[in-house]
Amino acid sequence: MKKIGLLIVSIFLSAMFAFGQETYEYNKYFSANGDSLLYRSLKPAKIEKGKKYPLVLFLHNAGLRGNDNEMQLNSGGKMFLNPLNREKYPAFVIFPQCPKNELWAYNRIPKNFDNLPYPEKMNRSMTLVKEVLDKYLQMPEVDKDRVYVMGLSMGGVGTYEIVSRYPEIFAAAVPLCGAIAPGHLGGAKDVKFRIYHGDDDPTVPVECARRVYKELRAIGAEFEYIEYPGGKHGIGSMTFSRPDFMEWIFAQKKGKRMVRVGK
Repeated sequence: MKKIGLLIVSIFLSAMFAFGQETYEYNKYFSANGDSLLYRSLKPAKIEKGKKYPLVLFLHNAGLRGNDNEMQLNSGGKMFLNPLNREKYPAFVIFPQCPKNELWAYNRIPKNFDNLPYPEKMNRSMTLVKEVLDKYLQMPEVDKDRVYVMGLSMGGVGTYEIVSRYPEIFAAAVPLCGAIAPGHLGGAKDVKFRIYHGDDDPTVPVECARRVYKELRAIGAEFEYIEYPGGKHGIGSMTFSRPDFMEWIFAQKKGKRMVRVGK
């Protein structure tokens, strides 16, 4: 009986260890001036010597702000843990958490998306996100030709924001129900975009996405635009569950033509 008990404990601990290897690590970044940012991170299940892997930055929506370093995974976190995705799309993934009273872009929520201003500089939270990103870009295991950013709502705004300022970093960007002030994506011509928006979004009007559509066409960028008929603001689940969602993002590579999938 004692041996059986020890065997059960051993199996239990092994299972717990295996489960722990398949979840996000807890991290806290400290900047040189003492600021800090909570984030969760995921590594490829197996890192092979000499091989490089994509890097994904995911920016959550306003409802998941906080300081628990947990809630930010409630939107989008599960799809990267799917064992099929882990096997097919091994990658480094970063999920930062924005503090409760801050935003990824701007210092307060815009009241009017029709006359959206462009921030003079990145705010505190996005500056810290960029510093964490830079830390990963120094890793020899990261493929700098396959760096991606995605986000929804506040995170969609943040996606446009960081790409507009650092287009040279990203191979592709996936903003969901996001917005940006007109005329600030000119430097992002070589970034591949896949834009998602509901045409009946009461929070961030669809005209925000349609303006981006026109701007990207005008500069000759390669992109895909997906507008959900009758879609409201909560389009995350329906988008992340698309069979071609992961396939599209991981097919893109810096310096190459946009790869179209799911057609």
